[in-house]
Amino acid sequence: MSDEVPPVRRRRGRGARERILKAATELFTAQGVNATGMEQLTTAAHVSKRTLYTHFASKDDLVHAYLSQLQDGLLPAETFAEEACADPRRQLLAIFDWDPRTSDGPLRGCPFLNAAVEVPDPDHPVHQLAAAYKTEFTRRLTAIAQQAGARNPEELGEQLALLYDGAAARSMAFNHIGAGVHARTIAAKLIDEAVAAAPESPTGTATTA
Repeated sequence: MSDEVPPVRRRRGRGARERILKAATELFTAQGVNATGMEQLTTAAHVSKRTLYTHFASKDDLVHAYLSQLQDGLLPAETFAEEACADPRRQLLAIFDWDPRTSDGPLRGCPFLNAAVEVPDPDHPVHQLAAAYKTEFTRRLTAIAQQAGARNPEELGEQLALLYDGAAARSMAFNHIGAGVHARTIAAKLIDEAVAAAPESPTGTATTA
């Protein structure tokens, strides 16, 4: 009986780009960007290196595409001033409603924070994409905070974004989603304080905060 290992079969044809992105998402999520090699990606995606580089000129391009496809699914819902939110308070708290764990693998926290850490150069396209995502994340929270009636929506949006990032980092450090539960409790207090009615003056008329 031969001990020779059979070659990995490569799947040709349509769908290669989607398979590469799917493999990249799984591997980058599980072990990080820097720990994932291109050879490992080709094996997981069942493509040749030539096919991989046909779709993505470099690993940086692949990481950028991987993050880009995640944006819409992770950002808070878009809110427009002329359209009233059904429940803006609930929308703000929803960013802390993390799904229960479905695997025994380590928690990876926020993929955009992770990418910014693994690619620290602020001028790098991947780092810039992560920063742009975080800016948009805060902008959307601010818009919802305004709909909720916050007296200073910009401040509340920034506070909630900072609270979210801290909880995401802490959950990864402790490999537990409990940080999200505690962050949600703090967020509820911040929101309620921000939208509380303005205090009344001695004459009984409301004053602005």
